Amino acid sequence: MLVNKACPVVLRETAVAKELLVFEHPLAGIQLVKGTIEPGELPERAALRELCEESGIALASSVRTLGAWSSGHRDQVWSFWVCQPHTPPPENWVHRTADDGGHLFRFFWHPLFGEVSELWHPLYQRAIRFIQNAV
Repeated sequence: MLVNKACPVVLRETAVAKELLVFEHPLAGIQLVKGTIEPGELPERAALRELCEESGIALASSVRTLGAWSSGHRDQVWSFWVCQPHTPPPENWVHRTADDGGHLFRFFWHPLFGEVSELWHPLYQRAIRFIQNAV
């Protein structure tokens, strides 16, 4: 299985639950950070690059892999990496991406084992189940 997408997974523990960093795309619902692995790029490096590009979190380290997942969408095979920002991200924030028309992504924390609503893009509903099973 040849991976072609990288997905950084940022988790935090609260007194109530383990939470996952997610964002709301203005056109496509609630999603996880994910992007294409460039030719010659290692999936681990791609995960850190995508985290920076899509969320603005520039200083982070990869901690461990959660494995690969065949998404069933456009031959995409995702490589999931738990990533740890060097400083704790805020409760929520908005980041303007430099690509794809400069969308504003609204970031927030979602309970890892919480319900996913119809606001979640269906592809990411399946991806979060992979993460739940892998952590």
